[in-house]
Amino acid sequence: MSVPAVTRRALAPLAIVTAAALLFALLLLLVRLRWGPLESADHLAAARLNSLIAGHPLVVSVVKAVTWLGSSGVLWTLIGAAVVLLAIRRRWRLAVYLLVTGAGVLTLDPVLKALVGRLRPVVAHPIAYGNGDSFPSGHALGSIVCYGALLLVFLPATRGTWRRGFITVIVTLIAAIGISRLLLGVHYVSDVLGGWALGITWLGLTAFAFELSRHAAGAPVTDPVTEGLEPEASADLRPAEPEMTMDLHDRARGYGRTAAGVVVIWVLIVGVLTGIGKLIMITHNGNGNLLGDHTIPHWFAAQRTATLNHWSLIASNLGATQDILIVSVVACVAFIAVTRHWRPVIFLAVVMFGELTAFLLVEDIVKRPRPDVPHLDSGLPTSAFPSGHMAATTCLYVGIAILVIGHARGWWRYLFLIPAVVMPVMIALARLYRGEHHPTDLLASVLFAALWLTATTMLIKPNKDGLDRAGRRPLGLPQRKAAEPSRESESATVNPGAA
Repeated sequence: MSVPAVTRRALAPLAIVTAAALLFALLLLLVRLRWGPLESADHLAAARLNSLIAGHPLVVSVVKAVTWLGSSGVLWTLIGAAVVLLAIRRRWRLAVYLLVTGAGVLTLDPVLKALVGRLRPVVAHPIAYGNGDSFPSGHALGSIVCYGALLLVFLPATRGTWRRGFITVIVTLIAAIGISRLLLGVHYVSDVLGGWALGITWLGLTAFAFELSRHAAGAPVTDPVTEGLEPEASADLRPAEPEMTMDLHDRARGYGRTAAGVVVIWVLIVGVLTGIGKLIMITHNGNGNLLGDHTIPHWFAAQRTATLNHWSLIASNLGATQDILIVSVVACVAFIAVTRHWRPVIFLAVVMFGELTAFLLVEDIVKRPRPDVPHLDSGLPTSAFPSGHMAATTCLYVGIAILVIGHARGWWRYLFLIPAVVMPVMIALARLYRGEHHPTDLLASVLFAALWLTATTMLIKPNKDGLDRAGRRPLGLPQRKAAEPSRESESATVNPGAA
């Protein structure tokens, strides 16, 4: 490649970042001054775009699902999971980069919104409502910064078609999130363009700062847009090692048999649980005193105090969907980072997805009323049998204990049995205290968890990759240490005169 071509390639990102900064500065000035032509165009576009989906519930649901992917909760969960993976793989510079880049959004968005003070659009058919001021769009800014940073960090892990697909998915997702804000009528076009322009500027600045840190450390200069921030980290950025034990055909057959077995067992367990629930209802024990179903909730209700109400809410929320999802994601990232195998992640994902679908199906069929005591939680969308909080908590923390004990070595791995016991007990007490479940609801959830965890452990064999012929050994980090000399020798081969 000629020198002018290399120069043009190096200057292209700088030109893009500069153009984005100028565009944002122009939009900021025009919006702050309430320039008439821009205000008129923004209001007209907001009304027309909002009218495209108003009155179409299915389309509205899809658009809201897309905009949810740009919410701060989703973005910070992804950033946090990536930081955990990078920290475990000891790629500290990349982990710090993600934290600093993401933290910039937390500062820029509220400061600029307060500075500009632009009100949200008022449309004829309100579909959603945004919090705070309008310029710039926080979803547009957050999505382009967070998803863009993840792209720059993990780009070296992909090659060829996978790399092109990765880039296409990220760019499409960022565009879709910004457009969703326009369709929902919560932002003007200039808000979204301003968020994108500011996001590109901030990404460019942080990437440039990262390159300076590499240069100070003596690392070679790279092109972050095409190579990623640290091309030499590609081995550590790949989530898992390829399985070389069987050919593709044999693996597909093995996976198919395992999947079929999991589905069959799930159906049988759901049938057993549904049968128990229907038997309780048929025998008129929906609010009877079977195994203390009447006495125990009333006893707990009589012990209520303001302090216990507060702490029971905290404990109960630990088994709620959001908390369970966050712990599940963090656990999956930690296991893939340490073990470098997909099997533990697949096990945990199957366990939790199976629990969720079983709970929703059984409670909808059984429709058991909640205990006849005052409920401290209002507007619960599901019925009492079984307890979703109890089933999810038991499956998650016992599942994590199974994986840790199977993959780690040393006495400390058995400490994970403590949350596997304490968390379900705490959730059970909190749900009984708050008057949301009968004791048999909780017992049914424990029965489901025991059967489901046993079946999935036997079929998926999540700890299979944690053992070798010599016995038990830790995975992941020790392998990286062993691999580092080969990387050094490889670099020495590429640049023999460096010594």
